[in-house]
Amino acid sequence: MKCPFCAHVDDKVIDSREGRGGDTIRRRRECLKCSRRFTTYERIDEIPYMVIKKDGRRERFERQKILQGLLKACEKRPVATPKLESIVDEVEGVVHESTERELTTTEIGEMIMNCLKKLDKVAYVRFASVYLDFKDVQEFMSELKNLLKEHAVKK
Repeated sequence: MKCPFCAHVDDKVIDSREGRGGDTIRRRRECLKCSRRFTTYERIDEIPYMVIKKDGRRERFERQKILQGLLKACEKRPVATPKLESIVDEVEGVVHESTERELTTTEIGEMIMNCLKKLDKVAYVRFASVYLDFKDVQEFMSELKNLLKEHAVKK
């Protein structure tokens, strides 16, 4: 650490204390050249988790956006909010455990769709219709047929 008084780079730490919020460390230092004391603060440099949109833009990961999308897909459906929150928890966990600080909306959307498919088929179709951006009724029907095939295989 460079001394603010004489610009010497060697010092010794005299005292270290945790900051008020617990997110910083306050250190009292003494310059080994001029013997003057000064205070420094250290904090974690948090890099936000980012989401890469389909058009290439990058946005900060927001848990609330995922929950809002799920609530919209499950509107008037018998799906409990805690179940939706657990889906969001799962997605957020994957994002935070990822070695990359960025995930694509495709990766996140696929996770959400897999969870919704198990939870509520109507909510799944609603979410898929927005997420997969169906261009016409034919694409929508194709997805419904796939869902019906999977349902028939399970029985």
